Amino acid sequence: MIQSIGVPGLILILVIALIVFGPSKLPEIGRSFGVTLREFKKGTKEMMADEEPKKAVTEEIATVHKES
Repeated sequence: MIQSIGVPGLILILVIALIVFGPSKLPEIGRSFGVTLREFKKGTKEMMADEEPKKAVTEEIATVHKES
């Protein structure tokens, strides 16, 4: 979805954000967005790391069950 915006659409969004929030508030909003995105990625990586052991245990149980 974001890939289909293109450069002109991105410029339009930035101009509208500049008009709505003003030049003094824009860096603060960008910083907050960056922190939020970083936390989201960190949480996603942790969740994926938690899933790997569960998947291995599930596969091991299935293998043991088939052998029985």
